Amino acid sequence: MIVTGIIHIVLLLSCNGQLEGIPQLQELIRPLTKNPFLQSIAGTSSDFLADSVELVSHIPIAIARALTPLDVWPVLVSHRNVVDLTDRFVKELDLGSKNEDATLNITELISKYGYPVETHDVVTEDGYVLRMFRIPGNGSVLFLMHGLLGSADDFVVAGVESGLAYQLSRGGYDVWLGNARGNKHSRRHTHLRPLDSKFWDFTWHEIGLYDLPAMIDYAFEKSGSTTLKYIGHSQGTSSFFVMASERPEYNEKISLMVALSPVAFMSHVRSPIIRLLASEGPLLYTISNGIGINEFLPDNKLVKTLKSLLCSVGVMSEILCNNLLFLIVGFDLEQLNVTNLPVLFGHVPSGSSAKQLAHYGQLIISDEFRKYDYGTHGNLRRYGKTFPPRYNLRRISAPVSLFYSDADWLAHPADVRRLLHELGNVVDVYKIPYKYFNHLDFLFSKDCKILIYERLRKVLQSF
Repeated sequence: MIVTGIIHIVLLLSCNGQLEGIPQLQELIRPLTKNPFLQSIAGTSSDFLADSVELVSHIPIAIARALTPLDVWPVLVSHRNVVDLTDRFVKELDLGSKNEDATLNITELISKYGYPVETHDVVTEDGYVLRMFRIPGNGSVLFLMHGLLGSADDFVVAGVESGLAYQLSRGGYDVWLGNARGNKHSRRHTHLRPLDSKFWDFTWHEIGLYDLPAMIDYAFEKSGSTTLKYIGHSQGTSSFFVMASERPEYNEKISLMVALSPVAFMSHVRSPIIRLLASEGPLLYTISNGIGINEFLPDNKLVKTLKSLLCSVGVMSEILCNNLLFLIVGFDLEQLNVTNLPVLFGHVPSGSSAKQLAHYGQLIISDEFRKYDYGTHGNLRRYGKTFPPRYNLRRISAPVSLFYSDADWLAHPADVRRLLHELGNVVDVYKIPYKYFNHLDFLFSKDCKILIYERLRKVLQSF
């Protein structure tokens, strides 16, 4: 329960978009920096990795059994990474520490590397103003959609050689980069403000129901095309499945959907942090919503300050932040581009509603891909039944290609196989031919061009 309590404190601090400027915050953070445990992390890399494993291993067995049916819990340290990494991290982080790409915004970043870029705004049916970015090309329209806590930046921050948006632009595509409501690029509404709780009353259901159709139709209007190819990562796949099942007329507008790390069924999620949060998600969300904390990890001054404190004070601080990511998405040191970490931390996280995370937690508990659960009375009022309805994946007729990996702690192969059987028109299934490929490697891995883009290029050319 100590681990869960720590997570709750971190979430309450990082969720609140309205906490900026509270003078007590500094008094709260100062003792943490003097904590003997945190000071010990600044030792050697091997000491830190050992401490991390000890931290995870001290979760009570009873809680572990309650949280997961798996016989084996994920292990942070294996025979592949119990090594002295200090020299390598020092050299590579030093190379990237002064990279200006960490401070450039997305349009500055794209322009810096010689690509044309356009900025477009579109208004959804329910009033959200979404910002889109376009790298114009003469080929077919290709739409990229980010995951939870992500943004359009996710497809360019890996660098001009590895970033998926750059690779696709070089392939001749007319590349459109979407942004979901609530992230750092899409924080406007026709009559609501981000300070209003109602602004954040959405999950990825509304992103699929309203945001994707609005952005797709806008891309058609500006390009003159009537169909496009869609590539989604993580939540970008969940929201697509919502759109294609709830608004099936959009299937005819999608010539191919590529799902990178598809997230629909989540009963086999292996991340210990995500499973802990899922187990107490309803209570945590109710508390945070009740005290006005509706935003999760926004791109604001508070989070930037925390990132600066935790991730930019030295080599071991960077390793700490990175391993917190590993505890969520899976551990893969081989594909980690350490030199690019300062750029990555300069652009993520991009914010989301706390309700989005709560909805994913419900999927883990329910073992179903279904709409948001408002409780018995709320469900009766909204859906006319006591339990929220499942999304009818059989209504999805657009061709779908599934990209997945063995070491993805959020999109487990067993859950992907279940999705495969539920979908009606899967035309391609590709398992990454590298055992340790994790959830974020689909966007930021060193060998993304070889492991992802080569297969992606062939699939795109076939439709």
